[in-house]
Amino acid sequence: MLTNEQFTAYVRRYLNTVYRVALNYLKSAADAEDVTQEAFIKLLGEKKCFESDEHVRSWLIRVAINECKNLTRKHWRREENIDDYAATIPFEDARHSDLFYAVMDLPKHYRLPLYLHYYEDYTTQEIADILKVPKNTVCTQLRRGRELLKETLTEVDANV
Repeated sequence: MLTNEQFTAYVRRYLNTVYRVALNYLKSAADAEDVTQEAFIKLLGEKKCFESDEHVRSWLIRVAINECKNLTRKHWRREENIDDYAATIPFEDARHSDLFYAVMDLPKHYRLPLYLHYYEDYTTQEIADILKVPKNTVCTQLRRGRELLKETLTEVDANV
């Protein structure tokens, strides 16, 4: 069982990571907040001992993904317009904004591996373990996601 100090440290360290994973999966800020809260509530009640901080991080991401899947099964759920969330993000320049929208337009089976690989620095094997898919599937998803991003961003550059 975690102490209050350990739990607080994990929340400070991994809150944004869990939130961003949920947002990438759900494309809804409100739902991502709910999933993040659920993941940390489950962490607070977890009785098993974790091997390391990395183990806690991976466990939280896996719990968040499971919660996202549960939420998407609900018939009343709908995706929000991503513009509402994007308005809260301070982009350094228009290219960062274009990249954000291009990534968020990808199907989630490409979006989530790209996020975990490039923003959370997970290896393909670690992503495969988290998503419970074969490593080659992750490699294919990363390759196809990059190809789609390249096409989209090339089109954006051509229109500018």
